[in-house]
Amino acid sequence: MVIKLFNTLTRKKEIFKPIKRGFVGIYTCGPTVYWFQHIGNLRSYIFADTLKRVFLYNHYSVKHVMNVTDVGHLTSDADEGEDKMEKAALRENKKAEDIANYYWGIFREDFKKLNIIEPNTWCKATEHIKEQIELIKKLGEKGYTYKTSDGIYFNTSKVKDYGKLARLKKEGLRAGERIEMGEKKNITDFALWKFSPAAVGVPRRQQEWPSPWGIGFPGWHIECSAMSMKYLGEHFDIHTGGIDHISIHHSNEIAQSETATGKKFVNYWIHGEFLTFKGEKVSKSKGGLYTVSELQEKGFNPLAYRYLTFITHYRDPLNFSLDSLQSAQEAYNRLKNISAEIKDDKRINRKYLNKFESAINNDLDIPKALSILWGLVRDKKAQGKLRTIKEMDKVFGLDLLKKEELDVTTEIKKLITEREQARKNKDWQKSDEIRDKIKSLGYVVEDTSGGQKIKKI
Repeated sequence: MVIKLFNTLTRKKEIFKPIKRGFVGIYTCGPTVYWFQHIGNLRSYIFADTLKRVFLYNHYSVKHVMNVTDVGHLTSDADEGEDKMEKAALRENKKAEDIANYYWGIFREDFKKLNIIEPNTWCKATEHIKEQIELIKKLGEKGYTYKTSDGIYFNTSKVKDYGKLARLKKEGLRAGERIEMGEKKNITDFALWKFSPAAVGVPRRQQEWPSPWGIGFPGWHIECSAMSMKYLGEHFDIHTGGIDHISIHHSNEIAQSETATGKKFVNYWIHGEFLTFKGEKVSKSKGGLYTVSELQEKGFNPLAYRYLTFITHYRDPLNFSLDSLQSAQEAYNRLKNISAEIKDDKRINRKYLNKFESAINNDLDIPKALSILWGLVRDKKAQGKLRTIKEMDKVFGLDLLKKEELDVTTEIKKLITEREQARKNKDWQKSDEIRDKIKSLGYVVEDTSGGQKIKKI
């Protein structure tokens, strides 16, 4: 099957051509594990998971690598400010390593809740210091680095096509509130290695290592280059991430990697758009910043959020609200309930499956694929529904055919018993009133030959 993907590098949809036949190597920018990941972050990982599932569906062998940033990610885009891990360790009075492991563990639990397949390889920045130092040494030997009072920097002016991913015009950039020149030669230069602040009388960091340039720690960008190339090679197929990485992080990855190897770094750069709240990117200041656990506390199934992300194409902003999530949960529950009632006729419906495959292979058009699934389940004349749903769900990952025991509250159980007694007494009015009461609590009760059957709305 032909798979088409929108490549940020070329700004066009391209037919995917693997470097190695039948194999795809994918690197995804992972979390900085200093705090909980919110649902905006997780939209990017659902998108990357869907991409991987599409390749698996098309019988590719997939090697998926994801980093864990547990050092070096500073609070400023200008390689200044506090290290997020050190700041969290101070806040919680714990070791930075313990902070990282704790929030990484929660992140992986969120993966399970959202049915995201874990990568083949997790790689922590702190476990690959040697590789990062070697890569910086190689850049220095080629004459692309220089030293300042606070670290070793990459000289972007020596890279003719720097910023090609973001189509940056360096001459138009100016220092601003979040980008200060300091001792940098060029505004786009970035830190490869930062020196220990202990050298200027500031308390030592928890995480710092010896290097040819002195004790310190790696910059954020060098981590991804060193680890992706270690596990996928100097030239690999796909790199994914959020659109916020395009202009700085991913542009810097390309510059340092291609300078070091003399090769093209990545063939396809695939980026997901933001989750928005009231039209603006989800953030602490703007609102809408929920974790998966917080949504669960509000009564939402994490897979309802996964379903919500499928309503909008990954390259379009997705506006989030609790109302839209509620609608998604109701639609998801209906889809599961309908699927549960379908009898297996042991066939595949090629008509619907062909349409589905065409959609998913056309730059992950999951919204269209979802509408095709709904068309199938609503088509009274369609055959082969159950096996076709099973095939489609390999990409959706919604557990549509998974049977689950409802965690019914004591109040609901009491109402069901009361309604059963009302029906025995032929008190149909009371029976209907109780049914409506149950519905207002988020469940629907059906009368079958085997008795009352309850489902989530």
